[in-house]
Amino acid sequence: MTNPEAAAATQIKNIERATGRTVPQWHTLVAGTGLTKHGQIVSYLKTEHGLTHGNANALAHKIRELAAGGPASANDLLEAQYRGTKAGLRPIYDELVLSAQALGDDVTVSIKKTGVSLRRSKQFALIEPKSAKRVELGLNLEQTPPTDRLRAAGGMCTHRVALTDVAEVDDEVAGWLRAAYEQS
Repeated sequence: MTNPEAAAATQIKNIERATGRTVPQWHTLVAGTGLTKHGQIVSYLKTEHGLTHGNANALAHKIRELAAGGPASANDLLEAQYRGTKAGLRPIYDELVLSAQALGDDVTVSIKKTGVSLRRSKQFALIEPKSAKRVELGLNLEQTPPTDRLRAAGGMCTHRVALTDVAEVDDEVAGWLRAAYEQS
């Protein structure tokens, strides 16, 4: 699996090449319509300019990012995830990242708007503050049966573990994290 950031950058370059417009030019064009919501911009790009949904969606993200003054830093994204009522969950996140980084020098921590992806050659775990009371650790554990604590999940992760206290990042969680790392 390729690096998601590199894949997104390639997609944007391909859109610019195919349309003959740069992201700043698209931003100026869209700004002139008065549209500001993501869905509106996607719809406009599809109906008025013939972009596919995937390309319109990627371009809309870039246009809105540019309108907001540029991309948020990883630190700003992380701070936003653990702000306010979720601030008390930050030690859980910190412990999970320390545990993951101890697995090997090839662990990459990729901070996004709503969660943090732990990657090796591909994503093996996802840390998301789901509510003011819990962090969910998503894990990719093929062929691992669920338990009361390790629940089966759909989507980008095969399993999820709900964590409400840093003490719950125990040997069992560390073992699942290691297994997911080794399978990636």
